[in-house]
Amino acid sequence: MKTALVVMLFVASAFAQTPANAKSPITDAEAACGPNDVKFDTQKASPQSPVQAKADKSVVYVVEVFDKVVGEISRPTLRVGLDGTWMGADKGNSYLSFSVDPGEHHLCTNWQSHWKRFSNQAAFTSLTADAGKTYYFRVRITEHGGSTGASNFSLDLEPVNGDEGKYLVASTNLSDSHAKK
Repeated sequence: MKTALVVMLFVASAFAQTPANAKSPITDAEAACGPNDVKFDTQKASPQSPVQAKADKSVVYVVEVFDKVVGEISRPTLRVGLDGTWMGADKGNSYLSFSVDPGEHHLCTNWQSHWKRFSNQAAFTSLTADAGKTYYFRVRITEHGGSTGASNFSLDLEPVNGDEGKYLVASTNLSDSHAKK
């Protein structure tokens, strides 16, 4: 009983010392994404020539790679955020690209879903962009079979080298995404 009381007092003390306006680590990490209420419609776009970086900007490609599970009907939509603003979304094996100013940036991808189990999936990375350069990132959805037969998924966002990035872009579709109104 004394141990439980000591633990409760310790926890209460920790909460009392946290400022009311302090951000949680999750809030800080999600600042790379965008507003949670923004949802996207996506469709395949006509193939286009690769975007060339302007002298004063960088280009970022984000490619979604998802090998559907046998019997799976749909492909997930993944929102892509940069520094707290959604840049667009990928669906299935597709990519999107956008220009960024030189400097440090924070990238995020988040599974857009009605189901909390999926919509809680997010991945993060950072980027220090140099003017005139092109950067490639792969978003990979991996299925993990559970002991009960239910599938679990994880989401990874990682940089890839230019050769692999060019290959991924050439072997997937451009995603045309628009925020739902």
